[in-house]
Amino acid sequence: MKTPVIPQTYEQWYHCITVECGIALTRAFAEERLAVWSNPGADETRRFEQLYGKAHLARVRQWFAKALEQTPKQA
Repeated sequence: MKTPVIPQTYEQWYHCITVECGIALTRAFAEERLAVWSNPGADETRRFEQLYGKAHLARVRQWFAKALEQTPKQA
């Protein structure tokens, strides 16, 4: 599956992150991304919003939250 440049669904986004980009979607990674993108004052968050818009930023936050829910907590 080749995803669009800007994924439109959770499945496309998950494939893009884990397969095409080769990033391990760990609990720590998801938590770190959510922390940054939940802070509207962070430079990275502002840049992301300028490039992709508020709606896509909200979708990506939802996708990271979903991934976090599906990632087991380590004992």
